[in-house]
Amino acid sequence: MTDKLPPNLLKLFAPRPPLPYAPPLDKDPEKRVGAKVTGIASLVDMLKNYDPDYVPWKTIEEKRKEKMETRKKKAQENLTKAEAEYNPENDANIQGNPFNTLFVARLSYELTDSDLLREFELYGPVKHLRLVKDTEGKSRGYAFIEYEREKDMKAAYKDADGLKILGRRIIVDVERGRTVKGWRPRRLAGGLGGTRDGRSQSSSHANRDRSSYNDYGHDRGYGRHGHDRGGYGGYGGGGGGYGYGRRDYDDRRRSRMRSRSRSPHGFKDRERERYGGGRGRDRSRDRMGRRDRERYA
Repeated sequence: MTDKLPPNLLKLFAPRPPLPYAPPLDKDPEKRVGAKVTGIASLVDMLKNYDPDYVPWKTIEEKRKEKMETRKKKAQENLTKAEAEYNPENDANIQGNPFNTLFVARLSYELTDSDLLREFELYGPVKHLRLVKDTEGKSRGYAFIEYEREKDMKAAYKDADGLKILGRRIIVDVERGRTVKGWRPRRLAGGLGGTRDGRSQSSSHANRDRSSYNDYGHDRGYGRHGHDRGGYGGYGGGGGGYGYGRRDYDDRRRSRMRSRSRSPHGFKDRERERYGGGRGRDRSRDRMGRRDRERYA
């Protein structure tokens, strides 16, 4: 039936050319080099005698978790041992009356004993000062200051907190190692906490002043921007004043909009009333244009 089709349609039924030859990727089993692929029948006997000493391998995540658990266990053992050995009463470097001793921390590492003494002897006579150093003689950033009188220590405790020495704001506290039962330093998972956040004294004062100002404003009945809660403007409020409430403001605004919308011409009438426009001005403009045309005709 296709022989009756015109040549232009016969081209659509023409057979495609044969596929090009491509050499096979694999080789014949006789020409392969290496071990031949066979079944597992010869290995079944090895499964019967399972090796009891075989250790299964672990994933990377399991190894990491096991290593973390080992480190955590070792750190806990060291902490328990250090807590058992910690006894500030038997420390040879600690001396003096603990109730007259002031603890000073967050010191500059360039600070010397004379610099620290010059700052803290303003509160009273200092009996003993100890700037804690490591085995190499470098400062560790904290010190203990013993005053001759307890009231001088209390004065320094109240006034010296946040004092700036050599560009760093210090923190002060009482000696808690010999005065507080069961006290542990920070290295033994103790301490007060929150003393190393680095917040400045000025920022804390600013936040405190801001909060007190906001509380005062809410107690006095003022909102966020200094306006009264129920008013719109500066002096609105409950009993009277020069302002008006937001509800009154909305009512007046709606009444103005209604009065403006009564005019059939809307905005054009208001502009005409404002600038004195109207037909009079249009007529005068027409007369001036007519004179000019007659003059230059």
